[in-house]
Amino acid sequence: MGRIDERFSNLKSAGHSGFIPYIMAGDPSLDTTVDLVLALEHAGADVIELGMPFSDPLADGPTIQAAGQRALANGTTVADVLKTVEAVRRQSTVPMILMSYCNPVYRYGLKDFVTACADIGLDGMLLTDLPPEEASAYKEAMHDAGLDTIFLLAPTSREARIKAVTEASTGFVYYVSRAGVTGERHSLSDSLGPMVGQIRSHTDLPIAVGFGISTPEHARAVAELADAAVVGSAIVRRIGEGGSDPHLAKKIGEFAAELAGPLKG
Repeated sequence: MGRIDERFSNLKSAGHSGFIPYIMAGDPSLDTTVDLVLALEHAGADVIELGMPFSDPLADGPTIQAAGQRALANGTTVADVLKTVEAVRRQSTVPMILMSYCNPVYRYGLKDFVTACADIGLDGMLLTDLPPEEASAYKEAMHDAGLDTIFLLAPTSREARIKAVTEASTGFVYYVSRAGVTGERHSLSDSLGPMVGQIRSHTDLPIAVGFGISTPEHARAVAELADAAVVGSAIVRRIGEGGSDPHLAKKIGEFAAELAGPLKG
């Protein structure tokens, strides 16, 4: 059993929902990224989703795009991101997945990249622009390396797409709660409950809900329906506002604990 499977199994036994925070590697610096991951783990994170900066992030809203641009301006490379994960692994066993796009992964070399991810202790990957129908080589490489493949579903997903994504996914299924790009929202979609139920009819995998989860109240609502809440933009915005604050990791950890609390109640 991998780290992600084990974590969700423990959460289910405890009657809790998972907390999956997202941050961008290299924003505001690679050293701070390590501190942020450790602070998020201490705050109650069950899985860390680490973004790899890319110049054309199709699924990212303005907040996360800006974080990626800051990381790229800092000179953050794919190799730097991998070294950062390696640095985290020397201090933590928290499950970690990498969120990226096809271009940097295939430019690096698919098999070489997957091997490197396994060697440094990553647990899985989400390539947001890779549909399951075109992912056979990726799935094979990830399976051989013992890494989880996380795919996305959206409110517009039909039965055939839900079936394809749930069959291709391991670890958990990522449900995008709103059509469009990432970003903070004032409320959750009315379709959230019915869609989570529809996805459950196709899989026993945990279902994580993301895109627009911004407040403890949102997290509490998600906990009633799904197995985990993913929070990205609300955290990333605060990182951007904090900049070089020497207490940034501590402050982000405090905010993360507010989000995680309703999921553990």
